Amino acid sequence: MFNFLKYFSYVMVLIGALNWGLISFFQFDLVAAIFGEMTTWSRIVYGVVGVSAIVSAITAYMCHAECY
Repeated sequence: MFNFLKYFSYVMVLIGALNWGLISFFQFDLVAAIFGEMTTWSRIVYGVVGVSAIVSAITAYMCHAECY
């Protein structure tokens, strides 16, 4: 279960980073294009990406503490 959470959060952070890159370089919000401008679904995606960033930071720290 821990590995699934770790990899899922990693993928969601990558999706969020790619979306921010698209916004920065091309002024194109992929999440808004797929789900609509601040609809319930787009807010869920943004929330999951934000929580995934926190989970990724925690799991990276845990690995750092255990690995070294």
